Amino acid sequence: MSTEFKIAIFASGSGTNAEEIMNHFREHARASVVLLLSNNAEAFALKRAEKFGVATKVFTRQLYKESEVVLEWLREKEVTHVVLAGFLWLVPAYLTNAFPDHIINIHPSLLPKFGGKGMYGMKVHEAVKTEGEKTTGITIHLVNEHYDEGRIIFQASCEVSASDSPETIASKVHALEYAHFPQVIDRWITGKA
Repeated sequence: MSTEFKIAIFASGSGTNAEEIMNHFREHARASVVLLLSNNAEAFALKRAEKFGVATKVFTRQLYKESEVVLEWLREKEVTHVVLAGFLWLVPAYLTNAFPDHIINIHPSLLPKFGGKGMYGMKVHEAVKTEGEKTTGITIHLVNEHYDEGRIIFQASCEVSASDSPETIASKVHALEYAHFPQVIDRWITGKA
């Protein structure tokens, strides 16, 4: 089935968000996930992609930073939109220039709080706990050449209680990610965001 919008997902780890996205677009009339790329050959996201019949590619830091082979892979698959789902590396200018306003990321806090280089995963939830925040959540934003600074498309929040551990906070944030990320991507791609 040929669709007008073709999505590539970049993932570095287990790929739970990637799986939610692939599942959402599996029977979609206008968009499909055609490629999952990872900087980690051991990433479980690659196995999740295989389950959905989605092509996969793995790249090294050198390939990513010093060549445009990743861009060539995206062009081969006629990718129109790129989704970062737990991808930890900064996106280089050659990719942001090739896909202006067509790369989206999810961050596990309410940006601009707890964003930037080195702020990802449990590090974010530990910082939220340490700072005594009463709320946290997710931010879905466009990607530019700087960590977590692109235009915000969507935010959702949850309460943080004094008794919450970083792990409890993480599970609340994951629930928001699974509930919202695929739908926000859908609206963004189809022009309804």
